[in-house]
Amino acid sequence: MICGEIRTRLLPASRPLSGAAAAELLALRTDERVRVSERPNHYAVSPDVLTGVDVRLPADLGPRVRAVGTLAARAVLTGGRVLQSSARFHCQATGPDRRQPWGHYLLRPGAVEPIGSLQAAASARSFLAGASRADGPDLGIGVVAERLPAALLRHRLLDQRPPFRAAQTRLRWAAWLAADGEGPSIESFTLAEDGLRTVALRVPPGTPPIVVAALCEDLALHDWLLTTLARMVDRAESRAAVGPTVVTLLRPAIEHLVHLWLPGARVDPGLDPVWATLERSPAFSRQWLILVQRVRDQLALHSLPMPPGSALPDPAGHPRPDTPDTTASRQRRRHPPRPSREL
Repeated sequence: MICGEIRTRLLPASRPLSGAAAAELLALRTDERVRVSERPNHYAVSPDVLTGVDVRLPADLGPRVRAVGTLAARAVLTGGRVLQSSARFHCQATGPDRRQPWGHYLLRPGAVEPIGSLQAAASARSFLAGASRADGPDLGIGVVAERLPAALLRHRLLDQRPPFRAAQTRLRWAAWLAADGEGPSIESFTLAEDGLRTVALRVPPGTPPIVVAALCEDLALHDWLLTTLARMVDRAESRAAVGPTVVTLLRPAIEHLVHLWLPGARVDPGLDPVWATLERSPAFSRQWLILVQRVRDQLALHSLPMPPGSALPDPAGHPRPDTPDTTASRQRRRHPPRPSREL
């Protein structure tokens, strides 16, 4: 089985980082360089950082199996704007009968070996189920994913002035082997109100763990983009009576988010069927295009000048946003003129 967790958040900087600045930010190790690419958009990946673990693997049925090895974690920056911290491990169904020296595990980065054997699919499902429990068995992978960006977010390159508010999302994923002759598939994709997402996958034998992790990072990125844009639209439309506020709330979506939507651009072609399934249901790209069109419609509508006298009277008697609240108008509201009597 292959498991992992990804935290996705907005980089706290007023401007997107360039490729050189991204490489400086993500330099987590001195013996390995940051990988940076500019096509189809700016993308930077840090080298892996390893954390040793000696834990009990999650199991809903039967005894929990002891496992030893290392978790691999890395940071990803997309468009110089969206930061992800991703932790993962892979585990074979059987391991040595006794614990090995640490040198044995350090030669297998990102691998956790059971002492004996385990049911991989059942453990993977238990791993996902434990994501929503504070005391759930998770090997500390959530702590590793959360701890990795702690130092990055205090870097001198970041001025701590993000151009808009955006919540962090958390995606926990697990993959196990597909049946012989079957291709990759997605078993489930769930959303929770607290920002937690869980994904269960089946992948063909021999699929490299890093390839599966890259697919899940791509999924987490686009889920965050979709969630963030939807919340921006909701906030703006709830304040639709105040035109300048709508423009202020929605303009960052065009400047910082719309050009980042490239689902599957960096996913191994062998895993394309997973994205094809997500495009059918829940139809990621169709939802995105509808939201982008709503953003553009709202910006166009609120950019038009309001004709004089076209505003409808407020039934509550409150002043319109484009009407000065003068002393005379306040007195008229306190002491409305008495109706004239007909003789």
